[in-house]
Amino acid sequence: MSTSPTGTDPAPAGAAGTTQMAVLGPDESHYFNRELSWLQFNQRVLAEACNEAYPLLERVRFLSISGSNLDEFMMIRVAGLVGQVQRGFEAPSIDGRSPAQQLTAIRDTLAILSQRQQAIWRSLRTGLAEADIHVADEERVSPEVHKWLKSYFLNEILPIITPQALDPAHPFPFVQNEGMGLLFTLTRDATGEQLIEMVLIPSALPRFVRVPDTVTGVGSGKGGVLYMSIARLIQRYAEALFPGFAIQGDGLFRVLRDSDIEIAEEAEDLVRTFRSAIQRRRRGQVIQLEIEEDFDPAAEALLLDQLGINQAALIKTDGMIGIDGLAEIVREDRPDLKFDAYSPRLPERIREHDGDVFSAIREKDIVIHHPYESFEVVVDFLRQAAADPDVVAIKQTLYRAGSQSAVIGALIEAAEAGKSVTAVVELKARFDEEQNLQWASKLERAGVQVIYGFTDWKTHAKVAMVVRREGEGFRTYCHFGTGNYHPVTAKIYTDLSFFTADPKMGRDAAKMFNFVTGYVEPHALERLHIAPIDLRQEIYARIDTEIANAQKGKAAAIWLKCNQLTDEGMIDRLYAASNAGVQVELVVRGICCLRPGIAGLSENIRVKSIIGRFLEHSRIYAFANGHPMPSAHAAVFIASADMMSRNLDRRVETLIPVLNRTVHDQVLQQVLLANMLDSEQSWWLHPDGSYSRVELEAGAKPFNCHRYFMTNPSLSGRGGALEAGAVPKLSLRRGAVA
Repeated sequence: MSTSPTGTDPAPAGAAGTTQMAVLGPDESHYFNRELSWLQFNQRVLAEACNEAYPLLERVRFLSISGSNLDEFMMIRVAGLVGQVQRGFEAPSIDGRSPAQQLTAIRDTLAILSQRQQAIWRSLRTGLAEADIHVADEERVSPEVHKWLKSYFLNEILPIITPQALDPAHPFPFVQNEGMGLLFTLTRDATGEQLIEMVLIPSALPRFVRVPDTVTGVGSGKGGVLYMSIARLIQRYAEALFPGFAIQGDGLFRVLRDSDIEIAEEAEDLVRTFRSAIQRRRRGQVIQLEIEEDFDPAAEALLLDQLGINQAALIKTDGMIGIDGLAEIVREDRPDLKFDAYSPRLPERIREHDGDVFSAIREKDIVIHHPYESFEVVVDFLRQAAADPDVVAIKQTLYRAGSQSAVIGALIEAAEAGKSVTAVVELKARFDEEQNLQWASKLERAGVQVIYGFTDWKTHAKVAMVVRREGEGFRTYCHFGTGNYHPVTAKIYTDLSFFTADPKMGRDAAKMFNFVTGYVEPHALERLHIAPIDLRQEIYARIDTEIANAQKGKAAAIWLKCNQLTDEGMIDRLYAASNAGVQVELVVRGICCLRPGIAGLSENIRVKSIIGRFLEHSRIYAFANGHPMPSAHAAVFIASADMMSRNLDRRVETLIPVLNRTVHDQVLQQVLLANMLDSEQSWWLHPDGSYSRVELEAGAKPFNCHRYFMTNPSLSGRGGALEAGAVPKLSLRRGAVA
């Protein structure tokens, strides 16, 4: 393809509609820095908070997400770099920067990003007020509201907060990760003595209190919805907390700590080790201290000294501290300020079989496209297995299952019904370790055989297999996913669920489980490719085939969709493909270390990122195989793995070939092609590392892949639906929908 699938060219900033090839300077790397690329991703998320096409509360949601993302980045990635600097590590990143150089660049970008978040919040706050949702608006505190707020403080807040003097007689209190607190500068009325008091805000408290409508007068014409932050409430009525003192000043602060967990390979008891590690994480090194712009200098110096950090870890904010807390405002019941409600469809094939998942799978392989199609099909697969007297065994991987998991409940039902149930619970799922420990205990009590996998590798594959007695033998039914068995994220992440009763797939899945549970390395795999065994090699081989085809003058193209692309070996292989004339189209939502559009390096590679209502999460890898894309001859795979060294070399992952013609066409010519065609939610990556929104050529029609899948009938198990026209077919021609 000489032009982009969207009918547009990825134009560098300031050169819309044209493709410029850049030649690298002598000091430029072939790769983008991983951490700076991630910050670019979060800037794209933040840009959605400015998207006027979105309802107001959805824009607030994107702002909150950008804050939550940034917190995790600080607690994990920045914390890791800080640790490397402290230990004297000098190993360079993929782009040649030392840990110290990366930290400097990150902090420069963070300062700009933080300022932008606050500016966007000020704008959104004004918009909310115009929509009659008021946040910490003192002008809205009428006598009635004041009376209610004071009563709420005295009865709900005062009993659970504890002021602590900061002096030699009182040790400095521990401030937990993501903990917020207030410092008060006081003068004793009787003696004039000055002291500083700290009030830590308990994490159990909400960030905001919503004044009841009956008090604000909502609907009566007197006022609108009013939210007051708990911190502001404590400041407002602090005199009740400090009788006998005059309050000279106060300031809010927030602490982020190192939250990564490192487990030694020689750990004897993984569960006990993780319980201890979770406790240590809560007391990790302080990575960032965020304070208000007008914070008292003496109190600021005290915090820096007692927390053991320097100015480099300090961020001063002239607005809201803890942007992630805005998620509470988004819950406001205002449908007019949110996306139209969307209910996932139940796939037609399942309906045709009266909800019998196993009967539907026996007929033919099925692909389910979440969140457009219901995750309940996955849950029903396990529930029906639990209730089916002919099912003898269930094996399941669990990476993230959520706090209210129907999947866990189905496995427990199956075990209690006397079936052999094995669950591979991954304890190293970041920030879900504690939840997974709880699920593991509950599963074990029900009789499930719980396996924790490898000490040094995460089990990230998403696989469930059910062995059912049929006739005089057994049949294995498998589910392979690109996303987690998590009913909440399945409503907002785009992922694929693939169901099959292919005996070869079943045998391979069994070998994968034996590998994880008994360290029995799989041999003679018939369909699957498994990391860290041969997944990397299979992708390499597919890229090499495209290179060979290009050299022979055959059609050669690679379409990859993933969340992150950071692995140096994989990037170099794609560079080689580009130099051989292979047309490479990449949809990489987040981090991308590959530098596109460079003459002699990557001029045949384009990279786009899609950010929209749903979080693009599916991994799809397609190779032209000697025929123009997209065709029935292309080799198509779905995977649990991104193109990162950790996924390819240090995790158990699966790469699943899509061989059934119907499913192949749906994955390639609908799901993947729609991502390639999207213009409304897409950003081009430029040779200098910047991103800009896709701009359409004159006459081209805009296309939104999320809207396309929300408004068209189910793709799953439709047989001839594409040919019959029940699903509008997509085309590379301008206009997207044929």
